[in-house]
Amino acid sequence: MPPLLAVRDLAFHYPDGTPALRGISFDVERSERVALLGSTGSGKSTLLQHLNGLLTPDAGSVTVAGFAVADDTVREVRRRVGLVFQDPNDQLFLPTLLEDVAFGPLNNGVDSHEAIHRARAILEELGLVGVESRPAHHLSGGERRLAALATVLVSRPDLLALDEPTGDLDAVSRSRLVRLLTTRPETLLTATHDLHVAAALCERGVVLHRGVVVADRPLADVLGDRELLERHGLAAPLDRSGGAPSTRPSGWRRAD
Repeated sequence: MPPLLAVRDLAFHYPDGTPALRGISFDVERSERVALLGSTGSGKSTLLQHLNGLLTPDAGSVTVAGFAVADDTVREVRRRVGLVFQDPNDQLFLPTLLEDVAFGPLNNGVDSHEAIHRARAILEELGLVGVESRPAHHLSGGERRLAALATVLVSRPDLLALDEPTGDLDAVSRSRLVRLLTTRPETLLTATHDLHVAAALCERGVVLHRGVVVADRPLADVLGDRELLERHGLAAPLDRSGGAPSTRPSGWRRAD
């Protein structure tokens, strides 16, 4: 069976000519949980935006579940790739949260009754019961993160692609979101510079630096290579004993 996601020789330049991606290639198999690691400016967000056709590459290709991303396949690809942006406000724009979450199924041709049913079900699953009638700007930061996730999960994607999913969350909200994500069945590609979050969620690490894949290994090997991390702006903090950080943050455990 072909991989769920195949990225081949992907290259992209910003409008001013600055290279963002320089011939990136990697696969993600079904049910894999992959951390896309890199410091700011490494190309993580740019790469994710190619997965469902938001950006068009200068060269190379992206294939999702056998569909090469192109103008005539982008609708099918977007049904299969659930992309959660770094800023949840980019995904929450309707008068109420319930309408925001129901928008995806409605846009995919699901009738209104079923779309509302699915929206309520995913909001309940994510612990957002009671705030369905609120607009996004009346939600807390943690609630907005969960709401943005709900707008993607409601469409039942094969691949869940997250861009810095815990970037602006406090410790409690971050722990809650990470624990929730460990229970999800979707194939996961998480772009982050937070090594603790990566360790809690993923088993494989793909390291980007200036638009190039510089490492693709089991995540435990990546996290144990302090020279690699420091060379690419990913040095993890020391633990309280002054040693290397744990690959599993205290109290966080992957669900079986």
